[in-house]
Amino acid sequence: MNNNAIQKRYADALSGLAANCKYVTGYEHPVLYEGGSYQGIWLECGPLEALVYGKHAPEIARTSHEVFFLHQREDGYLPCWINTKKVGSHSIQMVVPIAATALETAELLGDDAFLARAYHACARWDAWLARHRNTRGTGLCELFCQFDSGHDGSPRLENLPWECPDQDATICLNVGKLPYLAPDLSASVYGGRVALAEMAARLGKADEADMWREKAEALRRLIIKHCYDPEDECFYDVDAEGNFIRIRGDVLTRIFSEHIVDQAMFDRIYERHIKNPASFWTPYPLPSIAADDPTFISKLPQNSWGGAAQALTALRAPRWFNHYGRPDDLRHLMTRWVEAILACPYFMQQLNPWTGVFTDCKCRDYSPAMCVFIDFVDRLAGLQGAGIGCESIKRRE
Repeated sequence: MNNNAIQKRYADALSGLAANCKYVTGYEHPVLYEGGSYQGIWLECGPLEALVYGKHAPEIARTSHEVFFLHQREDGYLPCWINTKKVGSHSIQMVVPIAATALETAELLGDDAFLARAYHACARWDAWLARHRNTRGTGLCELFCQFDSGHDGSPRLENLPWECPDQDATICLNVGKLPYLAPDLSASVYGGRVALAEMAARLGKADEADMWREKAEALRRLIIKHCYDPEDECFYDVDAEGNFIRIRGDVLTRIFSEHIVDQAMFDRIYERHIKNPASFWTPYPLPSIAADDPTFISKLPQNSWGGAAQALTALRAPRWFNHYGRPDDLRHLMTRWVEAILACPYFMQQLNPWTGVFTDCKCRDYSPAMCVFIDFVDRLAGLQGAGIGCESIKRRE
């Protein structure tokens, strides 16, 4: 890869991210927008993106968390998104736990007051989820609509409502054998509890830290008990009749992101599914649905979690590859994504997992793609020395 091209693209990404820092309703500081056609900030992804960009703009990492805490309802509900006109409340829309990114943001800022605010807000969010998303009494987090998981257009959620009725994320329509026991949503709750335990410990709340650890471990076991099929070696949604929704998707990567499985189980799942070139280890990893799954949508329409490889999935990859001892595979994935972004004139949302060509759409200046580029270039520079980037690029361990 050409160093001059990388340096220019890196600068373009930083410039684009700065331009995507804008104001939303009811808050006096700019936050990091999703960018492109997504004019606002989303709970599932905005805090992580701001944390990545926060290495360059720490205050944006702070504000992109605090905006959710500011708009948290008295009952503990956190908005699913916020834009210039409205605060969204039609779903839970979560992937990476905001408690986890808030903990890292507190470390980045060195701010104990922020840590305390985040702990209080995220504990209330956990309580809201426990009250309203455990209607079947299993202890898992339930999915009521497509937007809950951010899997727009996924065959996993085919024919389900896009959002909860009346802008009320506590209401589950009686359609499509809902509610689902959702392994990825439950994993997000688990990861949040792990982070809450660490927050509590740092705040001197030893008893609460122990409580969060116990609740997290109990949930981790329940996810495996209810949502894992040992024969398929895969995690699936479970419908209201107790049946697996047998679609192999990037739910697996979300399970790995929160470190739900031990090393032995990870190795089995990873070799069978993720590292399989016919499934997820395509030339440009990782498709949102396994390429050999019958439900894979080969036309790769815009904003499709039915097959395209998504920048958001790539951005989350460092959260689990190194944890499970796969640094060489992470390096390969990062290199392929850097190559694909360099070949595209815009920062866009999703690409063809075989060709690396981005879907032609209106979603340009997309913050997750910019974050992927700066984060992956930094990481690769740390691994390979100056050969991957340039002297002006900050190197990381």
